[in-house]
Formats: sequence, C-alpha cells, structure tokens
Amino acid sequence: MRETYATLTTERPHADVLLVTLNRPEAANAMNTQMGRDLLDLFDGLIADPGHCRAVVLTGSGKKAFCAGGDLKERNGMTDEAWQDQHLIFERGVRALIECPVPVVAAVNGAAYGGGCEIALCCDFIYAARHTRFALPEVTLGIMPGAGGTQTLPRAVGERRAKELLLSGRPWSAEDAADWGMVNRVCEGERLLAEALETAETIAANAPISIRQAKRAMHHGLSLSLADGMLFEIEAYNRMVPTEDRREGVRSFSEKRKPVFTGR
Repeated sequence: MRETYATLTTERPHADVLLVTLNRPEAANAMNTQMGRDLLDLFDGLIADPGHCRAVVLTGSGKKAFCAGGDLKERNGMTDEAWQDQHLIFERGVRALIECPVPVVAAVNGAAYGGGCEIALCCDFIYAARHTRFALPEVTLGIMPGAGGTQTLPRAVGERRAKELLLSGRPWSAEDAADWGMVNRVCEGERLLAEALETAETIAANAPISIRQAKRAMHHGLSLSLADGMLFEIEAYNRMVPTEDRREGVRSFSEKRKPVFTGR
C-alpha cells in the first residue's frame, strides 16, 4: 500500500486506524479509472499485509457527496472495449474491498449513487449522515449495477426491497436505509466522522487476529449451510488457540487490566 494516491487521501487519526477519503471533490468524488486503480492498490495492499492497520474508515471529501458513482464524463465516448477494460478495474477493486481482512467502516457523508452506493455496501457496515441519499440508478442509463450491487443490496435489505430499488432506480434516504438494515447508524453530519472513527478505534483495540478470523468466518459462512458454516467457524477459532493474544487476553482478565494485543 502506497502512502500517496492521485484520487485518495490517507491519514492515521489513530495509530491502528486508517482513514481513507475519496478525493475528487470537483466531480462529487465520482469514480474514474484512476480512482479504481487507487482503490485496488490500497485494498490489495491491505490483503497482502495489513501491517499496523486494524480498522479502516472510508469516507468522501466535502459534505455533499460520498461518491456519485462512475465518472460519466470520462466514460462519454468510450469504446465498448475501453468501457469493459475500465470496469474490470472497478470489479477487482470492489472484490479487494470485500476481501480486505481489516474491518472497513463506511462513513457516508452525502450522496452515494451507483458505484458509490456499491462501494458503501461492500464495506463491513455503514454509518451515514442524515442528509445522505442512496441510489442505484443504472437501469435509467441503459446499464445495471456491476460492482456488486445486485448481490450486496439484497443481502442488506432483502430480495423484494432490493428489486424495488434496483428496478425503479429511485433514490432512498439514510433513515430508510437504517430502517431496512442497510445502514447501522444515522448521524448528524458534523458528528459522522467522529462516530465512525470512535467505533473503528474500539475495533482496533481488540485482538486483531480475532477480528480478522471472526470477519472471515461471517463473510464466508453466510454462503454455506449452517452446519458447514459452523465447521468453518471452528477452523477459524482453532487458529487463535496457539496465539499470544489469546494468552494475553486471559492474563489481562485475571489481572483485572486492559489487554495489550500485538497480533501474534
């Protein structure tokens, strides 16, 4: 993972928390080819080596937009081949986001349309500013969601609700998203980032191996039967038994102190 990107900013508000900001405010943080490459590089890097990163908060620059989706100005006039080549980058980027072993909290600070909504849905959970609007309007443009939306939205809100939203292309509010189970918390705009970072710091204080294994067990287990999912869970659980963090957790409880986890 690089330190600097053309379309993203990265900060360390806490030693173990990475704040990633989609940074194309002049285009409502719309995703162009370079942003796709930057997201792929960043999350591929975290898959390869999380290092000292124990939680990620993903947000957008400014107060109006999280991400307006794919940059249609860049796409205007693209050949079919160029469009598909670009979309392959987007596909790989969202897959890397989904597969990231480090928990990713979306702090959706404004409009999340099309690919922006899909990016948020690929995160582990979502906090949204009260003024946020979500939409997957691709069918109104002659395309369809192709960065996971047809899969992640039904898992978040249920099949029938997702069909209504996807096939109509209509936007929905942060409050509706929370009522339907897509958004975990609706925040006042000025409090959004602070609340997302507070939760990320709470996650980062826990045992990192435990966090990664629990996330992996939930993510993959949901595609299995209950019995197979429980077998997968035990395999993940057993990997923590010989760790120093497991021993530290028990020691700290016995000694009535806060544990110091090292990820070993």
